[in-house]
Amino acid sequence: MNAPNDFRPLDDTDRRIIQATQAGLPLTARPYHAVAEQLGMEAEDVMQRMQRMLDLGIIRRIGAVPNHYALGYRANGMTVWDVADDRIDEFGEQVGQLPFVTHCYQRPRHLPGWPYNLFAMVHGKTREEVEAKTRLIADVLGEASRACDILYSSRILKKTGLRISA
Repeated sequence: MNAPNDFRPLDDTDRRIIQATQAGLPLTARPYHAVAEQLGMEAEDVMQRMQRMLDLGIIRRIGAVPNHYALGYRANGMTVWDVADDRIDEFGEQVGQLPFVTHCYQRPRHLPGWPYNLFAMVHGKTREEVEAKTRLIADVLGEASRACDILYSSRILKKTGLRISA
Protein backbone atom coordinates (compact mmCIF):
# COMPACT_ATOMS: atom_id res chain seq x y z
CA MET A 1 0.00 0.00 0.00
CA ASN A 2 1.38 3.38 -0.95
CA ALA A 3 0.90 6.09 1.62
CA PRO A 4 -0.50 9.42 0.44
CA ASN A 5 1.92 12.33 0.15
CA ASP A 6 0.54 13.97 3.30
CA PHE A 7 2.05 11.31 5.56
CA ARG A 8 3.03 12.57 8.97
CA PRO A 9 3.80 10.58 12.12
CA LEU A 10 1.18 9.97 14.76
CA ASP A 11 0.65 12.85 17.11
CA ASP A 12 -0.62 12.64 20.69
CA THR A 13 -4.24 13.04 19.56
CA ASP A 14 -3.95 10.13 17.10
CA ARG A 15 -2.46 7.98 19.86
CA ARG A 16 -5.30 8.89 22.22
CA ILE A 17 -7.85 7.92 19.56
CA ILE A 18 -6.11 4.59 19.00
CA GLN A 19 -5.94 3.91 22.74
CA ALA A 20 -9.63 4.78 23.14
CA THR A 21 -10.73 2.48 20.30
CA GLN A 22 -8.23 -0.40 20.25
CA ALA A 23 -10.47 -2.65 22.37
CA GLY A 24 -13.45 -1.81 20.15
CA LEU A 25 -15.79 1.04 19.43
CA PRO A 26 -18.51 1.77 21.99
CA LEU A 27 -21.73 -0.13 21.25
CA THR A 28 -23.90 2.92 20.78
CA ALA A 29 -25.84 4.42 17.90
CA ARG A 30 -23.09 7.05 17.47
CA PRO A 31 -19.79 5.44 18.53
CA TYR A 32 -17.53 8.14 17.11
CA HIS A 33 -19.45 10.78 19.05
CA ALA A 34 -18.96 8.74 22.24
CA VAL A 35 -15.21 8.50 21.59
CA ALA A 36 -15.06 12.22 20.85
CA GLU A 37 -16.87 13.02 24.08
CA GLN A 38 -14.52 10.76 26.04
CA LEU A 39 -11.51 12.53 24.53
CA GLY A 40 -12.91 16.06 24.66
CA MET A 41 -12.94 16.38 20.87
CA GLU A 42 -15.37 17.00 18.04
CA ALA A 43 -16.81 13.83 16.46
CA GLU A 44 -15.95 15.06 12.96
CA ASP A 45 -12.29 15.41 13.98
CA VAL A 46 -12.24 11.85 15.36
CA MET A 47 -13.78 10.51 12.14
CA GLN A 48 -11.39 12.48 9.90
CA ARG A 49 -8.35 11.35 11.85
CA MET A 50 -9.47 7.71 11.82
CA GLN A 51 -10.09 7.90 8.07
CA ARG A 52 -6.61 9.36 7.57
CA MET A 53 -5.08 6.55 9.64
CA LEU A 54 -7.03 4.01 7.57
CA ASP A 55 -5.84 5.62 4.33
CA LEU A 56 -2.23 5.48 5.54
CA GLY A 57 -2.50 1.87 6.70
CA ILE A 58 -1.91 2.80 10.35
CA ILE A 59 -5.31 1.28 11.08
CA ARG A 60 -5.94 -1.74 8.86
CA ARG A 61 -9.70 -1.92 9.19
CA ILE A 62 -12.72 -1.03 11.26
CA GLY A 63 -15.34 -3.73 11.45
CA ALA A 64 -17.31 -6.15 13.53
CA VAL A 65 -15.55 -9.31 14.70
CA PRO A 66 -18.22 -11.95 15.21
CA ASN A 67 -17.67 -14.87 17.56
CA HIS A 68 -17.71 -17.71 15.04
CA TYR A 69 -18.30 -20.29 17.78
CA ALA A 70 -21.49 -18.49 18.83
CA LEU A 71 -22.59 -18.55 15.17
CA GLY A 72 -22.23 -22.33 15.05
CA TYR A 73 -18.81 -22.54 13.34
CA ARG A 74 -17.15 -25.06 15.63
CA ALA A 75 -14.81 -26.81 13.19
CA ASN A 76 -11.98 -24.34 12.67
CA GLY A 77 -9.03 -25.55 10.70
CA MET A 78 -5.75 -23.89 9.89
CA THR A 79 -4.84 -25.43 6.56
CA VAL A 80 -1.10 -25.63 5.99
CA TRP A 81 0.49 -26.05 2.57
CA ASP A 82 3.92 -26.74 1.11
CA VAL A 83 4.30 -24.65 -2.03
CA ALA A 84 7.34 -23.35 -3.88
CA ASP A 85 8.77 -20.29 -2.15
CA ASP A 86 9.17 -18.44 -5.45
CA ARG A 87 5.39 -18.66 -6.01
CA ILE A 88 4.17 -18.05 -2.46
CA ASP A 89 3.02 -14.47 -3.16
CA GLU A 90 1.00 -15.59 -6.18
CA PHE A 91 -0.63 -18.48 -4.32
CA GLY A 92 -1.16 -16.50 -1.13
CA GLU A 93 -3.01 -13.84 -3.10
CA GLN A 94 -5.24 -16.43 -4.80
CA VAL A 95 -6.01 -18.39 -1.64
CA GLY A 96 -6.53 -15.22 0.40
CA GLN A 97 -9.21 -14.09 -2.09
CA LEU A 98 -11.34 -17.19 -1.51
CA PRO A 99 -14.50 -16.09 0.32
CA PHE A 100 -14.20 -18.75 3.03
CA VAL A 101 -10.54 -18.03 3.93
CA THR A 102 -10.38 -15.61 6.86
CA HIS A 103 -6.59 -15.43 7.30
CA CYS A 104 -3.84 -16.29 4.81
CA TYR A 105 -0.15 -15.77 5.36
CA GLN A 106 3.35 -17.10 4.84
CA ARG A 107 5.30 -18.70 7.67
CA PRO A 108 8.80 -20.14 7.69
CA ARG A 109 9.37 -23.84 7.19
CA HIS A 110 11.10 -25.84 9.92
CA LEU A 111 12.68 -28.70 8.04
CA PRO A 112 12.80 -31.61 8.08
CA GLY A 113 9.65 -32.03 10.17
CA TRP A 114 7.61 -29.00 9.11
CA PRO A 115 7.59 -28.34 5.34
CA TYR A 116 4.62 -25.95 5.32
CA ASN A 117 4.97 -22.30 4.33
CA LEU A 118 1.44 -21.19 3.36
CA PHE A 119 -1.27 -21.00 6.02
CA ALA A 120 -4.99 -20.40 5.41
CA MET A 121 -7.67 -20.36 8.12
CA VAL A 122 -10.99 -21.99 7.28
CA HIS A 123 -14.09 -22.08 9.50
CA GLY A 124 -16.93 -24.56 9.19
CA LYS A 125 -19.82 -25.96 11.15
CA THR A 126 -18.40 -29.46 10.71
CA ARG A 127 -15.03 -30.96 9.92
CA GLU A 128 -16.54 -32.25 6.68
CA GLU A 129 -17.30 -28.66 5.67
CA VAL A 130 -13.72 -27.59 6.45
CA GLU A 131 -12.38 -30.55 4.47
CA ALA A 132 -14.58 -29.64 1.48
CA LYS A 133 -13.26 -26.06 1.59
CA THR A 134 -9.72 -27.41 1.89
CA ARG A 135 -10.26 -29.38 -1.34
CA LEU A 136 -11.24 -26.09 -3.03
CA ILE A 137 -7.93 -24.57 -1.89
CA ALA A 138 -6.17 -27.67 -3.24
CA ASP A 139 -7.89 -27.05 -6.59
CA VAL A 140 -6.47 -23.52 -6.67
CA LEU A 141 -2.96 -24.74 -5.84
CA GLY A 142 -3.09 -27.75 -8.13
CA GLU A 143 0.18 -29.62 -8.56
CA ALA A 144 2.04 -26.76 -6.90
CA SER A 145 0.91 -28.15 -3.53
CA ARG A 146 3.44 -30.75 -2.47
CA ALA A 147 1.83 -31.46 0.91
CA CYS A 148 -0.97 -30.18 3.13
CA ASP A 149 -2.59 -30.76 6.48
CA ILE A 150 -5.39 -29.31 8.61
CA LEU A 151 -4.75 -28.26 12.20
CA TYR A 152 -8.08 -28.07 14.05
CA SER A 153 -8.67 -25.71 16.96
CA SER A 154 -9.30 -27.45 20.25
CA ARG A 155 -10.13 -24.38 22.37
CA ILE A 156 -10.51 -20.62 22.15
CA LEU A 157 -7.69 -18.42 23.35
CA LYS A 158 -8.06 -14.69 23.86
CA LYS A 159 -7.40 -12.95 20.56
CA THR A 160 -6.20 -9.35 20.51
CA GLY A 161 -4.18 -7.21 18.18
CA LEU A 162 -1.39 -4.84 19.04
CA ARG A 163 -2.20 -2.63 22.02
CA ILE A 164 -0.63 0.80 22.49
CA SER A 165 -0.17 1.70 26.13
CA ALA A 166 -0.19 5.17 27.59
